[in-house]
Amino acid sequence: MAENDSSQERTEEPTGRRLEQAREKGQVARSKELGTSAVLLASAIGFLLLGPSLSKALYRVMELTLTQTREQVFDTNTMLNIWIPIGKELVFPVLSLVFLLAAIAFAGNIVLGGMTFSSHGIMPKASKMSPMAGFKRMFGVQALVELAKGIAKFSVVAICAYLLLALFFDEILRLSMEHLPSNVYHSLDLLAWMFLLLCCSTLLIVVIDVPFQLWNHKKQLKMTKQEVKDEYKDTEGKPEVKGRVRQMQREIAMRRMMAEVPNADVIVVNPEHFAVALKYDAKRSPAPFVLAKGVDSVAFKIREIAREYDIAIVSAPPLARAIYHTTKLNQQIPDGLFTAVAQVLAYVFQLRQYRKGRGKRPTPIPLNQPIPDEYKY
Repeated sequence: MAENDSSQERTEEPTGRRLEQAREKGQVARSKELGTSAVLLASAIGFLLLGPSLSKALYRVMELTLTQTREQVFDTNTMLNIWIPIGKELVFPVLSLVFLLAAIAFAGNIVLGGMTFSSHGIMPKASKMSPMAGFKRMFGVQALVELAKGIAKFSVVAICAYLLLALFFDEILRLSMEHLPSNVYHSLDLLAWMFLLLCCSTLLIVVIDVPFQLWNHKKQLKMTKQEVKDEYKDTEGKPEVKGRVRQMQREIAMRRMMAEVPNADVIVVNPEHFAVALKYDAKRSPAPFVLAKGVDSVAFKIREIAREYDIAIVSAPPLARAIYHTTKLNQQIPDGLFTAVAQVLAYVFQLRQYRKGRGKRPTPIPLNQPIPDEYKY
């Protein structure tokens, strides 16, 4: 079987079970470029949003450290004393930026493939320690793809960096002509915008990498026809087991149906092949409904239970066949059979009164009752 599987081509799409098993092992589609690009863009946006407060904080720190008097310079406690004001200046912008980057880094790495927890990846494997497997990973198709992506990223970023430097070259030179602290603010603002535009260039790699990772993930999980058949057998069970389960289900349903026969008002028979147990309960249904039905051996069992519990058995072949073929269990009889069934129930109720000595013996109903053509079988 293993030889056959290895010789077959993986042409079948992965099944839901295959995808679920891969996910349990931590094997999901991931794009490193998406996470990296998200962090870079978040950094650039963070610098733009927090730039003014960060630049003011840095300017204040430089002012605190570079405007010391002669006595403060030679005082060994000076550096310890200025740490508290430096911390107050930097705590808000720095922590805000750190929390922003942490949140974006987390979201960027789970947006493709979702969040998974699996210990499968850290389990020791012989293949991970095999030199041959290591060489295959180093010089395989995936390694070539990563090399191509690295070259493409470097090329895109380098070209964009050159274009940005050329675009802002004159403005960068004019910084030397500005005065403090406006030139510091201007330089940081300029740096943040250039950094944002440079980070946007990585989106080109992301647009290409995300579809490739999805395609490659599905390609790695593709299955052979034999694997699909084996999985179907494992999931659905062997045919003989399924047959046994269905048989047990039928037996349980049969026992449940037979347990309802003692509650019937009448058993309509054919008289040998068909038997239908009917019940009329105005609280449950506006029309009589079927409690049990069957043919041959099942019909015989229904009649046997009916005799045991002294339930009336009425022979009406056309009506028995019509009810059997048109009505399901616990379903009320069709409108077209109301008249015929009403005659049967009226006969049964009159028969009960007669047996109790409260009336005369009813006239037996005819064997061939009028049945509409659409209910004749």
